[in-house]
Amino acid sequence: MKLWKWILGLLAIIGGAAAVTSNKKKKEHDKKVDANKKQIKTVKAKAKKVETQKAETKKAISQQKKKVSNTKKKIKDTTSAKQTVKNFEQKYRKKS
Repeated sequence: MKLWKWILGLLAIIGGAAAVTSNKKKKEHDKKVDANKKQIKTVKAKAKKVETQKAETKKAISQQKKKVSNTKKKIKDTTSAKQTVKNFEQKYRKKS
């Protein structure tokens, strides 16, 4: 009977030591989790800022595309004028 008490006491000591170490590990784990949550919040805030900037940039790009297309519509084709100049030079200028 006395042997069983010693074995039970030894197991209780081992169990107590395991409980203490697991408690310490749990606290460290909780600290890491809290730190990760803070980092997630900062990353989400930065991502939100980037998304708003992205939307503004897309809007600016679409406005610029509209301006460019309107400007291209107003520009006349110069190929016929270039051809006329070339013909004039060939016809009336001396070849040296």
